[in-house]
Amino acid sequence: MPESPDAPYKPTAPYMRIVAVLSEEIRTGKYAPGERIPSEHELCARFGVARETARRAVATMRERGLVKTEWGRGSRVVAPTDED
Repeated sequence: MPESPDAPYKPTAPYMRIVAVLSEEIRTGKYAPGERIPSEHELCARFGVARETARRAVATMRERGLVKTEWGRGSRVVAPTDED
């Protein structure tokens, strides 16, 4: 089933939708380097997804080098490198 009318044949996994939105918010400066992104619980509420979906989105962002996670402290935006 299509996710939206503008992309009727290109469904997107829920975790990738979260990654796309948060990546764009980081790119536009809503979340500055060193600033905490929403917690898994907050992402679940905001996007209406299960906790594992939110966890997978954060893990994907971590793998892409966008955030760094510290146990008990949450995930924070990583400063861009000179290579970007």
